[in-house]
Amino acid sequence: METLQSLDEVEHLATRRLSKRAWSFNYSAAGDHISKRLDQEVYRSILLRPRVFINAQECDIATTILGHRVGLPLFVSPVAMARLAHPAGEAGIAAACAVFGALCIISNNASMAPEEIVACAAPGQVFGFQLYVQTDRTESEAVLARINNIPAIKSIVLTVDEPVPGKHEIGERGFEPYDEVHKDVTSQACTPDTDARVALPSVSGPASDVEWKDTLQWLAHHTSLPIIIKGIQTYEDAQIAATYTPHVRGIILSNHGGRVLDTAPPAIHTLLEIRRYCPEVLRELDILVDGGIRRGTDVVKALCLGARAVGIGRAALWGLGAGGGAGVERVLQILAQETRSCMQLLGVRKVSDAGMHHVNARIVENQIYHRY
Repeated sequence: METLQSLDEVEHLATRRLSKRAWSFNYSAAGDHISKRLDQEVYRSILLRPRVFINAQECDIATTILGHRVGLPLFVSPVAMARLAHPAGEAGIAAACAVFGALCIISNNASMAPEEIVACAAPGQVFGFQLYVQTDRTESEAVLARINNIPAIKSIVLTVDEPVPGKHEIGERGFEPYDEVHKDVTSQACTPDTDARVALPSVSGPASDVEWKDTLQWLAHHTSLPIIIKGIQTYEDAQIAATYTPHVRGIILSNHGGRVLDTAPPAIHTLLEIRRYCPEVLRELDILVDGGIRRGTDVVKALCLGARAVGIGRAALWGLGAGGGAGVERVLQILAQETRSCMQLLGVRKVSDAGMHHVNARIVENQIYHRY
């Protein structure tokens, strides 16, 4: 694992080791993959503004999320069916997060029960739990009752951007990146599929009738845990979310990794909209972002624009496929090292010091302002 120097190298190794089924599960996105590509490209359009003659010897990359101290401004977004990538599954991801004190958000569609995932949690380790509201609300109520009894889980991450499934069309042509890597790889090099299943299956399926007031009132009756709303894609919805404090404590700006609605905006677009049209939301809620993170410079750019922390999803599963829990640990190590060095080269000593004056986002701003 120590020979891997970038997330691209991790993904390449994972692609060599995973079955086609496991690879496509993690790689695929909706439609023409425009949102998936834009999630990465938007960071390339933002330039850094380093300051010099600043003592960079000490650099603290720890921060807080919902008042809980975490070792990195990075968290693992909810990723489903992790045992498709490696038998260590979600427990392997959690163990890697423990090494760095990073927040780990457990997927509603995890292949291991939440109790199993947190069983070996490090002292003080922080988890969130992703919730998809089910058509039969009693199914979700039963899940919440279990989560309420797991002390390590500190928040409910209510995912709201997939009321109906996105359309994936990966097809045979979509397997070209996989086939290219496997030209010189024997079939024995691939990790076979494990007998992975969703540990908390639903009979009724995800609900498509959720609405702001009724859903959040219902949720308040069944948990006292703070709520993070995941899947905010416009500043207008960020404003609405802020009206439901203090039960709602944070939002994750996300287009679901481009998996649901193609041509939906990357999180950075939404973050810049919030800065322009409702900057008070930055003070009222913890704003997190995910999607497209490949480098520590991406992490720092998001922090400079007002994000409290940045999430990775696919990268965690690539790490798992490349080397189990050790692979995820390597992913976090690479990003942590790149984040620290980027901050030092910018002249930023701690996460809270990263600001808009450290980046030039004019190209991206021109794409989204005065757009109507």
